[in-house]
Amino acid sequence: MTVLSTILLFFPTCVLILTGASIVYLAYSPSIFSILAVLLSIYGLPVLVYRLHQWVFPVREGISYLRGKEYSPWWGSHQIQVIYIAIPALEALLRLIPGVFSCWLRLWGAKVGRDVYWTPGLEIADRGLLEIGDRVIVGHRIGISSHIIKPRKQNLMLYVKKVKIGNDVFLGAGSILAPGVVIGDGTFLAMATNLSPNQQVN
Repeated sequence: MTVLSTILLFFPTCVLILTGASIVYLAYSPSIFSILAVLLSIYGLPVLVYRLHQWVFPVREGISYLRGKEYSPWWGSHQIQVIYIAIPALEALLRLIPGVFSCWLRLWGAKVGRDVYWTPGLEIADRGLLEIGDRVIVGHRIGISSHIIKPRKQNLMLYVKKVKIGNDVFLGAGSILAPGVVIGDGTFLAMATNLSPNQQVN
């Protein structure tokens, strides 16, 4: 693990500490500035750091390895996002306001079309590695991951590829979408469908 990998390992802790300090500030001095401080520490800082990280260390599709002397851009990007996986309520709140969660994903670099409906129960592992068309319905407890890791020759092989979802798609509750999955326009995905890496559904 490189020095930068180790530093970013503590990024979620830093966000929690900063958020806690902002909440204390809000409690002792309620104002628009203290409210903004809370919101920026929870939602603004991670996006800003992620976009800066992507500019310097862009996550690239394909196969790489996590063990070794080279820095893994995916590892860094994952640590920046992991707080929303650990505390899903932070993003669930955004999905209660129409259109806000789609805008949120676009801030991370995802391509999201119009009129996408997100249910509150959802887990997205790689926010910037999504392409979603118009009029898509995302069912309850959907899992979307644009990466997969597996042991290989005393190392950890990482495979990264965007998940692409077409227009007018319905994703049934409990379905899992793996890296490289492509779902064509007008597809109805049945409940609890598990799609393998690079699988195409039309």
